[in-house]
Amino acid sequence: MIAPPMLQGLDGLLSLSQREGVDIRPTLLRVLTDLYVQAAAHSHDEEAQFVELATRLIDAVDDATRAAVRGKLSIYPHTPRPILRQLGLEPQVTEPAPEIAAEAHDAAAAPNEEVHETPPARPLPTLSMQPADAAALHEMFEKASSKERSAILRNLDIAPLKPSVRVDPRRAARAVASLEQYAMTADVAAFTAELGDALILPVSIAAKVVNDPLGEPLACAMRALTMPSDMFQRVLLFLNPAIGSSVMDVYRLARLYDVLSERAALVMLAAWRGASIAQTRAKYRPALYDDERQRARAATPQARPSVQPGDAVVDLPSQARSLS
Repeated sequence: MIAPPMLQGLDGLLSLSQREGVDIRPTLLRVLTDLYVQAAAHSHDEEAQFVELATRLIDAVDDATRAAVRGKLSIYPHTPRPILRQLGLEPQVTEPAPEIAAEAHDAAAAPNEEVHETPPARPLPTLSMQPADAAALHEMFEKASSKERSAILRNLDIAPLKPSVRVDPRRAARAVASLEQYAMTADVAAFTAELGDALILPVSIAAKVVNDPLGEPLACAMRALTMPSDMFQRVLLFLNPAIGSSVMDVYRLARLYDVLSERAALVMLAAWRGASIAQTRAKYRPALYDDERQRARAATPQARPSVQPGDAVVDLPSQARSLS
């Protein structure tokens, strides 16, 4: 099988690390995962090669690398099923033991007895997004289509990522009331300022959330503030004319809002906050103590003349003759 251009040469790096004794498998797995999640879709050959390489690397790397890769692939909507199964992100269906099967049969035979089903355990949110990972999630969500965004939000609900802390209920109630008033008057600037203040977001990120042409970020922001569904529909109708004038867009976002979980919205809020930190770090580079010394040009040394301007030359013999 010919390797696609995206993954070409990575298999050779793996064999090189084994031959030279330098363990680059953690770096190789991170690079491979980053390349894979950057594309919105993959061909059959690309997916097969990714599965072939990643399955050999996942069990051979350290826990920190495996956790970082697990966090990225858990929110990517097109992660192959073998990788999900290997990372423990897909529930495995196993045959029940004979004792459990007999108990289930007895419970089914007794219809008068109540059967309490235990909900499946959700993985604990143990992964905190670093600013670079949060910026990558924010960028991937921003470039995705409506269908892909819905898949990402469903994956965020079960991904082992730590969400942001819930907004204080009293602050959220005041923000929701103000946001509805600003939306009814189509005051986008005031709406953006209030949203950024309520969610502790910079103005640039809040403006992207409000002005997004598809509307999913706005739905996440309103769900993080626990805005009622009917109020969110009124915001859609009056705030953004591009969305409010389309019946299909309003219906699509209203249906998404009804199934959107608070946890997924809070994970997106954590991604927005982390992305703002990454932007700030990229904008302001720390200055070193010797930056001015390194930038200064070396001065060319100049020879000092033996006789400086203003110095008087005294001729001692002629002065003696004049005195005599």
